[in-house]
Amino acid sequence: MNDSAPVARRWPQAVLLDLDGTLVDSAPDIQAATNQLLARHALGPLMLDEVKSMVGQGVKVLVERAFRACGRPLEGEALENEHIAMLDIYGNHLTEFTVLMPSAAETLEGLHGDGVRLAVATNKPQRAAEAILDHFALFPYLGSVVGGDAGVAKKPAPDILLAALDRLGVEPWNALMVGDSMADVASARAAGVAVVIVRGGYTTVPVEELGADLLLDSLSQLPEAFETLRERKN
Repeated sequence: MNDSAPVARRWPQAVLLDLDGTLVDSAPDIQAATNQLLARHALGPLMLDEVKSMVGQGVKVLVERAFRACGRPLEGEALENEHIAMLDIYGNHLTEFTVLMPSAAETLEGLHGDGVRLAVATNKPQRAAEAILDHFALFPYLGSVVGGDAGVAKKPAPDILLAALDRLGVEPWNALMVGDSMADVASARAAGVAVVIVRGGYTTVPVEELGADLLLDSLSQLPEAFETLRERKN
């Protein structure tokens, strides 16, 4: 955290949240779509844990990793074609197996009621992210949703986080990022935003090694995390 920056009396003013692996467990739908794509080429199937390890840096990276895992690496036009096909397949099956992470809805409702500004900052395509958030009735709590095709660099770059904060009207030092992966930590660090990691997501790196300011067992612990991080600032 940037200890030299001015901090609001009531910190944080805003909380940015990752989507996949943080607010929702979308891996089963992503697995189903990935295997449907691979089956067109007589490849796969991939197991759920394999697909989880591929999530986090956007759909194109997921597709590239999936084909490489099956021994048929793609690049250039071939990769772009399969990327487009994957968007179509997954776009038709966004919420068939996807479920909310524990305490997700209750936590957002509570934070919103306390006046904390909330946004989703995700590498998932905008329309897919919005469809999932709408399905689970989370939109009323959110001031902004910035997806991976919003015209800025994806996480681990800071751009998606900074775009979300700009829409909320909150400075980075008065915000907290909540995620589950190295991309979330790296993007938060680059943006100058404090970051906590919630266990149970899709990281391939042990959560203790991600370098977050704090580790949580559940989203329900966020209010306690606020208190802990405030004490560290003072």
